[in-house]
Amino acid sequence: MQLSQLPVFFEQITQQLALAPNEVRRLFHGRGRRFVGLEQLTCDWIQGQLIVSVFKGVDQAFIDTLKEGLDQLAHSPLWQQKSGRSIVLQHRYAPGAPSELLYGELEQRPVVEESGLKYQLDIGRNQNFGLFLDMRYGRDWVKANASNKNVLNLFAYTCGFSVAAIEGGADQVVNVDMARSSLNKGRDNHKLNNHNLNQVKFLAYDIFRSWGKIKRLGQYDLVIIDPPSFQKGSFALTKDYKRILRKLPELLAQGGEVIACVNSPQVSCEFLIDGMKEEAPTLSFVERLDNPPEFADVDSEAALKVLRFK
Repeated sequence: MQLSQLPVFFEQITQQLALAPNEVRRLFHGRGRRFVGLEQLTCDWIQGQLIVSVFKGVDQAFIDTLKEGLDQLAHSPLWQQKSGRSIVLQHRYAPGAPSELLYGELEQRPVVEESGLKYQLDIGRNQNFGLFLDMRYGRDWVKANASNKNVLNLFAYTCGFSVAAIEGGADQVVNVDMARSSLNKGRDNHKLNNHNLNQVKFLAYDIFRSWGKIKRLGQYDLVIIDPPSFQKGSFALTKDYKRILRKLPELLAQGGEVIACVNSPQVSCEFLIDGMKEEAPTLSFVERLDNPPEFADVDSEAALKVLRFK
């Protein structure tokens, strides 16, 4: 990355912070490669807390200048106007992705809002804080289209799609994820939104060994697939995604829909479209959902891909 480009970073985050609603938002997305020399830098606004992440090692001069600029922001009228409380610098390139508190006192488990819904985050101890901000439009679509539906949420993580579905009037959501700790956080997210937990199931299963149990809770009007690109020992995108797609015809109700997601820059939309033609030919591609504008990328095929099939 280029030290000389840091003024662009500060100009952008100042502009976007001034415009940000009282919700969680990405302010700077260098990984979209629209800002030359800043491709490994991101900045998220966690409603009073600023999380700046560096994804590749840089020289000390870059880090020192970055910290100096963030300190100036923390003492600006805009920071006071926005009720800023803390600034964290996360070194994502280093083992364990350590976080460094630069200003204020860190609230590690804040409750934030997105599209009127509440989510509990966990900041500073993990690479990801519990809500993938680029999926905002996907959650909005589910909330708007889940009424009276039986929903299957595969690779549920902290159940953001589930929260959106129940809020949107779903009859039931079945969340499946190997990590029981993530599902427990999902349960907490539902409680924050005063949802009826009798409508929500949390299954700490290995998906590939549990199709029978998953099928018994169907048939499903909507299946959401949002896997990691790679998870050691449990999921490899190019090998395992098709194993999920081929199960869809027996899981879906008549007229059922699928939201299939992939966030690897290594594959394009055609990976999912062609895979669906091969493994579940009764399903047809309908549309690709937009990504939020703050996640614009010079190559849309390298960005998050959220595809709808019916």
